[in-house]
Amino acid sequence: MKNQKLTAILYAVNVPCSKLLLERVSPAFMAAFLYLGAGIGVGIMYLFGVAKPKQEEKLDRKDMPYTFGMILLDVIAPILLMIGINKGTSGNASLLGNFEIVATTVIALVVFHEAVSKLLWLSIGWITLSSMILSFEGSGSLQFSKVRNFRKAKISYLS
Repeated sequence: MKNQKLTAILYAVNVPCSKLLLERVSPAFMAAFLYLGAGIGVGIMYLFGVAKPKQEEKLDRKDMPYTFGMILLDVIAPILLMIGINKGTSGNASLLGNFEIVATTVIALVVFHEAVSKLLWLSIGWITLSSMILSFEGSGSLQFSKVRNFRKAKISYLS
């Protein structure tokens, strides 16, 4: 339970700390630092016996396209995340970070045909609903610009 709390705390401070560091470091270097930190953390866990390696099946040739795709996405994703954190507001970056589990689950379901439990679907629903509520900026945010422009044109024509 301690490791889960520590993981949650480190995940929570990731976005604000990254936002501060991105003022001086490029997004690609920041992504590299994230991987370096993760590697050091896992290395320490193995060193002290917190994490133990599992026996896994070896990869076949048929697994190679998925493996290369995973590697490519694992390189691109954190760079894009850092660019988003750098360009966007802190609130938007935090919402996207929370919504990441939804996107990851949908990709795993559609592309890799992974099973999704009822509890995970419930969690996805709550995360989606909370993200929608937190991103809502009032009734003006529900109007489409074409409708608004049409009303303005109609009002100016009638005046």
